[in-house]
Amino acid sequence: MANLNYNHLYYFWMIQKKGTVAKAAEALCLTPQTVTGQIRVLEASLKGSLFKRVGRSLEPTELGELVFRYADKMFSLSYEMLDLLNYQKDENILFEVGIAAALSKALTSRVLLSVVPSDGSMHLACYEATHEDLMTRLREHKLDMILSDCAGESLKYPEILSKQLGESGVAFFSADTYSKPFPQCLEQGKLLIPGRRTSLGQQLVRWFDEKALNVSILGEFDDAAMMKSFGFFKQGIFVAPSIYKQDILAHGMTLLGETSEVKEVYHVMFAERMIQHPAVKRLLETDFTELFAGKDLTVQQL
Repeated sequence: MANLNYNHLYYFWMIQKKGTVAKAAEALCLTPQTVTGQIRVLEASLKGSLFKRVGRSLEPTELGELVFRYADKMFSLSYEMLDLLNYQKDENILFEVGIAAALSKALTSRVLLSVVPSDGSMHLACYEATHEDLMTRLREHKLDMILSDCAGESLKYPEILSKQLGESGVAFFSADTYSKPFPQCLEQGKLLIPGRRTSLGQQLVRWFDEKALNVSILGEFDDAAMMKSFGFFKQGIFVAPSIYKQDILAHGMTLLGETSEVKEVYHVMFAERMIQHPAVKRLLETDFTELFAGKDLTVQQL
């Protein structure tokens, strides 16, 4: 055991994190054959097998699960140490944020602007993708924080913390007017809605069923801005957070109606180690009540 090679242990940890030898080898810039060979050396050092083959996939043995639990703690702590050192020495702190594409761009930008200092001491880098992709990148230490409309998945991972920042009801807009009252008027036009794998999209589909609305869906969008663009080009009825209805009406759109039974909810998620990041700390200390109430777009600092 005195000859345990921590590079080999890291390779094993990467296989477990990535799921396959091939993906781990790609991340390590090594060949799969090299990684496999180093794992065999590690197994010889530990005097036991770390993997067993189940069908076409590899699964950890009892020894492998034990080794991974300790390796995960070790390498997670090492990443945390490097992050903390970088925060202390960098003149321009990098803040890498993942943003769920389904969220309103205007509201997201207001949230982020509240935590970025005006003195240029922080460099903001935004990455937009689906919630699932963002969670993967967050767990791989490729993001400092994510903003999303889903928080349930964070419960699967004890190392991921989450906080709800706020929520907003939704409103329906169109370039056209319809004869029926809201919400029955939604049956008279083509709808543009968030994708059904998003939280808002799922809520809307359930709400249509609860209201017994026979709606016609023209398109589903993972990108909220793209959905709104289609609506602005008079291509259907689209949905947006109610707090921005005045801005949308200023573009010549008609407000068909709004509901608080469907909500766009904003969650921030981050690894526990990120609590020390200056931007994350500031965000957790900020009161967004006025922002999400639509009363004042200037957030209040506690």
